[in-house]
Amino acid sequence: MDIALVLPPEPDERWKLAKQAGVDHAVFHSLEIGDGSRPSSYDELMPLISRYRDHGIEPAAFEGSVPVTDKTRLALEGRDEEIEEFCTLLRNLGELGVEVVCYDWMAGLRWARTSTTTPARGGSLTTSYDDDLMRRGPTPAAAETTTAEDLWENLEYFLERVVPVAEEAGVKLGLHPDDPPREEVRGMPRIINSVEAYDRVLDIVDSPYNGLTFCQGNFAAMGVDVPETIRHFGDRITFVHFRDVDGDGDAFVETWHDEGPTDMQAAIDAYREIGFDGPIRPDHVPTMEGEDNSIPGYHITGKIFVVGYMKGLLE
Repeated sequence: MDIALVLPPEPDERWKLAKQAGVDHAVFHSLEIGDGSRPSSYDELMPLISRYRDHGIEPAAFEGSVPVTDKTRLALEGRDEEIEEFCTLLRNLGELGVEVVCYDWMAGLRWARTSTTTPARGGSLTTSYDDDLMRRGPTPAAAETTTAEDLWENLEYFLERVVPVAEEAGVKLGLHPDDPPREEVRGMPRIINSVEAYDRVLDIVDSPYNGLTFCQGNFAAMGVDVPETIRHFGDRITFVHFRDVDGDGDAFVETWHDEGPTDMQAAIDAYREIGFDGPIRPDHVPTMEGEDNSIPGYHITGKIFVVGYMKGLLE
């Protein structure tokens, strides 16, 4: 397994801290670090990837900052052009030796939380979700005309076009679960919310390049046995988000990685059993003392703590 960290596209103290903690793999996820860039052309990607490598860091995955929006999820005007841009990204990442792309199928409302200042251990801050509070807000306009089967049909259309390109490029796709993994959020359907849903996804195009991002917190919120589910999916897991939550899809709190309900050692053992050798990164860490909570879940101090914890589990 390659322990990786979300690192910005330009060198800063986070790059140095990563190297000092013994991490030499990066995940490019500009939307989570305050940058809105979404590079896809070869000439945009080449200097970015070279910059990581020139500093001894291997770019292991691209996520978040990829051209999949509601144009594609909801089959709106411009869908085919966006899918072609995504295919261009895959081809160029393949040429540049980046092997994993993570995307999601959350339409209308994406990553949903009702608090980003929930108190955690020692005065740290974490995120939480309460569906009773969430549903009081406005219903997305698209919810009036979108069904779950619409989302399935659109996902099938997408996968049938991009998986052959991923195979040719040698870049594995990792579909991220809906977060939170519910049937709907404010009336907007969600479909990537169960083991059975993933089985359906993987059957749409049966290819090792049509895989999943195993985000442990979401699977914990589904109420499944996390280590057993890792074994269930086996080599179709292309990317891992290492985190945990206390609760379920109706209400949960992100936990410190060493005090949540999931047996994290058993999870690491399961990855070893299936022969997982891709990127695995700390996800959704609490905000610690001295950090301003401007990017909840993604500040560096907690991630460095989790890197040490993961290294201990791996040993």
